[in-house]
Amino acid sequence: MSDATDDKLERIREQKRQELREQHSNDTDNQATDDADSPVAVRGRDHLDELISSTSPVLVDCYADWCGPCQMMEPTIEALAAETPALVAKVDIDAHQTLAGQLGVQSVPTLILYVDGEPVEQLVGAQDRATLEKLIRQYS
Repeated sequence: MSDATDDKLERIREQKRQELREQHSNDTDNQATDDADSPVAVRGRDHLDELISSTSPVLVDCYADWCGPCQMMEPTIEALAAETPALVAKVDIDAHQTLAGQLGVQSVPTLILYVDGEPVEQLVGAQDRATLEKLIRQYS
């Protein structure tokens, strides 16, 4: 990557970190919500709504621990959180069955991209990193 691209990515990362710190400064949960370079574990519907309304774009990864394709995608999901302007939120469909149903998840992994608080894309099944990066860039 060029130095200009590296600088831009670093500025985006720092902006995401700062936004999350401000939004969750009073959050006493031990969830990693203040680290924008890591996926954010969604704690429920209200938390997801807060995340998708506070920043854009947001990539929501609906997964299950027992899901092989979900496990294969984990490094890609972590890289997207660290290296793209998208906030990455993870929804454990076993822990949040009602939320998964509200999101229309019928199979895992399901990835939903939110822009300006609205879902704009939904992908079902394992996706490669290039596809997801292109999708995020398209809406950034």
